[in-house]
Amino acid sequence: MTSNHPHMANSPLSLQQEKRLLFTLAGIQFSHILDFMIMMPIGPVLMPALGINTAQFAWLLSIYTLMAAASGLVAAAFVDLFERKKMLLVLFSLFVLATLSCALAPNYQTLLITRGLAGVFGGVLGAMLQTLVADLIPFERRGQASGTVMSGTAAATVLGVPTSLFLTNGIGWQAPFVVIGAVASLFLLLAMRDIPSLSKPPAMQRHWRQAAHNMQTVLTNSNHVTGLVFMALGAFSTFTVIPYLTLYLTGNVGLSMAQMPWVYMLGGLASFLSARRIGNLADRWGKVRSYRLIATLSMVPILLQTHLPAVAFGWVLLCSTLFFMIGTGRAIPAMAITISAIQPPLRGTFMSLNAAIQQLACGAAALVGGLIITQLSDGNLSGYGHAGWLAVGLTWLTIVLAGRIQMLSGPMPAPGSHKPSAA
Repeated sequence: MTSNHPHMANSPLSLQQEKRLLFTLAGIQFSHILDFMIMMPIGPVLMPALGINTAQFAWLLSIYTLMAAASGLVAAAFVDLFERKKMLLVLFSLFVLATLSCALAPNYQTLLITRGLAGVFGGVLGAMLQTLVADLIPFERRGQASGTVMSGTAAATVLGVPTSLFLTNGIGWQAPFVVIGAVASLFLLLAMRDIPSLSKPPAMQRHWRQAAHNMQTVLTNSNHVTGLVFMALGAFSTFTVIPYLTLYLTGNVGLSMAQMPWVYMLGGLASFLSARRIGNLADRWGKVRSYRLIATLSMVPILLQTHLPAVAFGWVLLCSTLFFMIGTGRAIPAMAITISAIQPPLRGTFMSLNAAIQQLACGAAALVGGLIITQLSDGNLSGYGHAGWLAVGLTWLTIVLAGRIQMLSGPMPAPGSHKPSAA
């Protein structure tokens, strides 16, 4: 099997081996994405159980992404120095231990530490999974393989979060972490069996120099920097609102925790079903034009969701489903714009930096949301509407920046001489 990466499998995989490999990688994706997501919807149960306020809850949300961002930046430099399978198994094993430790945390301080450790190990897994796809799957099947792995994200939203909420309601906030740890342990065993060993990487010194050079090249290119800022603002605007959604719906709108699984299930399902249509729209109608349309439309459900009064459950589901579907959908043309602006030899480094910066933006947004939003003595949230207006303002900035990113098409131009493609 040919590969454009210095790591190569010792022999080509059969189609059956590919299927087992992709199932295992999708399971790992499911595990670490669900572990990241689960803190947000269990807030109404977790906060009174630990006796914490919204600012402390914001730290529990953001510590994962902040530590994931830090580990992602480090991983961008050293991940190519080690054999892929061994690196993945070590990181995933430590992730499983950190997740199980969350369930055993006796107090807020311990939970904060264990969530940070889960972020350190889990934050690198997503990039490693896609790297393994590039290393092990032939080019002609690589797009479909990436989609299979990313289906773990949809499964985490549609199946994982509602199931975790049922466990939280029935047993307690610790239960989801135990189950996630158990499921992850199963996929760890499958990874030991189904992921093949790859060849040894080239000389370490050359990789360190190349990694430093690639990072410098990415960060000194104004078009790349615009793309990074564009994606960071998009992530920041989303995370000023999403982490406090459950607290607002249960405290202000009057939903029960038993109703919350339906909010995430329908929102995740709508996002999953609409993703391909939005991608086709971006290809046919133009990436920038599509992004600007969807981002503009996304402002309506953002403001509805953050100002929603006590209404019938059906109306809540309509607003929340639109919020998830359009909010998630705008990320599709956004990524298409950004990846089209990157010089091909630098895409790996750029995507590692982009992932780290987005995680940093998510963590910072959760902290800012914790400063804007406060929980009153009656359980209602104050300031959630202000967070919604901040999200709308930042969305307008991304609409402006989208048109300033020069997308590359055809032969690669020299640095500094980018020619924009048709949007």
